[in-house]
Amino acid sequence: MSEFLKHLRYVLTENPVTLIAGTMFVLLIVAAIIGPAIVPYDPMASSASQSLKAPSWEHWFGTDQLGRDVFSRIVVATRLDLSIAVSAVAISFVFGSILGSLAGFFGGWVDRIVGRITDTIMAFPLFVLAMGIVAALGNSVENIVYATAIINLPFYARVSRTEVNIRRSSDFVLAARLAGNSSLRLLATHIYPNTLPPLMVQVSLNMGWAILNAAGLSFIGLGVRPPTAEWGIMVAEGAGYIVSGEWWLAIFPGLALMLAVFTFNLLGDGLRDLIDPRRRT
Repeated sequence: MSEFLKHLRYVLTENPVTLIAGTMFVLLIVAAIIGPAIVPYDPMASSASQSLKAPSWEHWFGTDQLGRDVFSRIVVATRLDLSIAVSAVAISFVFGSILGSLAGFFGGWVDRIVGRITDTIMAFPLFVLAMGIVAALGNSVENIVYATAIINLPFYARVSRTEVNIRRSSDFVLAARLAGNSSLRLLATHIYPNTLPPLMVQVSLNMGWAILNAAGLSFIGLGVRPPTAEWGIMVAEGAGYIVSGEWWLAIFPGLALMLAVFTFNLLGDGLRDLIDPRRRT
């Protein structure tokens, strides 16, 4: 554990961008975990007398058309949006990397079946496919997670297949095979861990995409249902008020969405350096 912490400190201090992204990531996690308990107002409480108030010391991000505090709703929405993204990416990472690893290691009919599955998914525009899945199954949080996981699965399958296919004939793999290791043991303990660095970059990028996907589905009415606090819903509700001058209703949720995606995009290189055993000092 001490060696890991030393390497973590080295990765964060070596690259200032990674340090900034890591700090923003910690803030997002803190907001998701304790945000609902520390927000200044109840995110669901409405007040007709406080509707459409501009940003002030009393309401930092203003209030919406129902008098709800926008700042409180943005902070509370962090937990839901991150939960959807983490769940979807975890599912697609596990199944996609396993399928891709098996395809790259064994080849043959396994490779052909996995290839056809990924090609079928990639044949559709991914957001349109997610819309179709959610529309068919119903716009619940669980179905948003499943739809997002399905459209992200080919990325992990292709990356892991390529990495495993490159390494299966390496000298260290041949040496481990001569030592008596079975094929599955070779794949699980010698080859798969070396595929994690590029997969971690993909995880970081897909986290941002998963948040955008969930917000996009909510924006068009196929995601989380009102009055639940969610960034996409808040942007959709505020879009109609920009023309009349209530710009804060859409701008602040949009900025939160942008910062979250920006954080995960910057975090990719740091995760790669943290996981890659070749970069440990």
